[in-house]
Amino acid sequence: MNLYNIATQIFQSALDEVDAEKLIEKSVFLKDNKFFIKEQEFDLSLFKNIYVIGIGKVSSYMAKALSEILKDKITYGIVVYLPEHEVKLKNITFLPGSHPVPDEKSLKAGEEVLKLARQLGEEDLAIILISGGGSALMVKPLEGIFLEDKKKITKLLLASGANISEINTVRKHLSKIKGGNLARAIFPGSIINLAISDVIGNSLEDIISGPTYWDSTTFYDAYSVLKKYKIWDKVPLSVQKVILKGIKGEIPETPKKNFKIFEKTSSFIIGNNRTALESAMKKAQELGFNTEILTDSDSGEARERATYYASIFKKLIQSEKPKCLLSGGELTVTVIGKGKGGRNQEFVLACLIEMSKISTNKNWLIASIGTDGTDGPTDAAGAWITPEILEKTKKLKLNPVEYLNNNDSYSFFSQVDGLIKTGPTKTNVMDIRIFLVQ
Repeated sequence: MNLYNIATQIFQSALDEVDAEKLIEKSVFLKDNKFFIKEQEFDLSLFKNIYVIGIGKVSSYMAKALSEILKDKITYGIVVYLPEHEVKLKNITFLPGSHPVPDEKSLKAGEEVLKLARQLGEEDLAIILISGGGSALMVKPLEGIFLEDKKKITKLLLASGANISEINTVRKHLSKIKGGNLARAIFPGSIINLAISDVIGNSLEDIISGPTYWDSTTFYDAYSVLKKYKIWDKVPLSVQKVILKGIKGEIPETPKKNFKIFEKTSSFIIGNNRTALESAMKKAQELGFNTEILTDSDSGEARERATYYASIFKKLIQSEKPKCLLSGGELTVTVIGKGKGGRNQEFVLACLIEMSKISTNKNWLIASIGTDGTDGPTDAAGAWITPEILEKTKKLKLNPVEYLNNNDSYSFFSQVDGLIKTGPTKTNVMDIRIFLVQ
């Protein structure tokens, strides 16, 4: 079996373990009108109505599994999802959104979810199904900020090199939904958050910008992020005005930890990158590889992390036994070129440059893949390299440094058969990197 097939099996094992439906089925069950989540019990007879609100790329699958458990106990629900993940369920309305940049569908979804949230009373329960991507899929800007403004600042942030926590700090302070504001709308209703984490540290205030969780950041923090990445002067004037008003106290801050609106909120992380990595490790071991998980919280600039990992991998190649290293997290890319690519493809391209500097007879592979099946604004999930791909690069006389400097990793890997295309998956727990030596 070649290393690409082995890597495919390892990655698929990771995906299977964090499948959205499977995570719901493993985490919750119903018995005698009691709803159990990770050994915590909720008496559903105490609630007049039970509403489901799903937000995120794979929330439709979460809703499907939950619907099969709760059945007719669900009064009504709204699920905001990506069009390729459509599911049809009784009593639940599905509203498509856009990702990674919001559009008119995202705005409509935000308005409908807020409308439903404001209908909840003291005896009602909202079960919030959370998965990555929700920050763009559902938007409702503060007064004075228009959809075009949201689009522009989203694009600026995504290209700036800011990490997801920093990006969401800004998003939360421009929204009527994010940063705990959806919880404000639901109050005095009760909330149960069920989240599949796509952020480092699994913080619920960062996952899809924490719509039903308290926010520790401030308007000044949002201002600081925009100044740090030198985009303050590029953002729409409407955004500047809102943030400056917030700093002056003319606009209310996002809800904080001690707010009364969170007294009836319970939150659970039901799946994350570590869950996926542990399954991948088990599969690699079954396939005969001495396996180690390096981290599930990898962050930083993709090309810089590639240099670090390549230095570790070069030493690993000297090993006599088959070896597999695994890591996970979410890297960033500061876009300075005009090419096409994503953080995973850029990472692997930078690794290729480092690996081209050594000579070895060993069979090896490096792959970096988005668990949601997407990597940046491309149809690829990531990329992979082997000695054979290095040879193709030389034969085609490609200059990987030029492609890297132009942030054009997609074009590069298109020519050497190095793209990994999985299509949409049923999960989203950041990225997984696989390093194999045989």
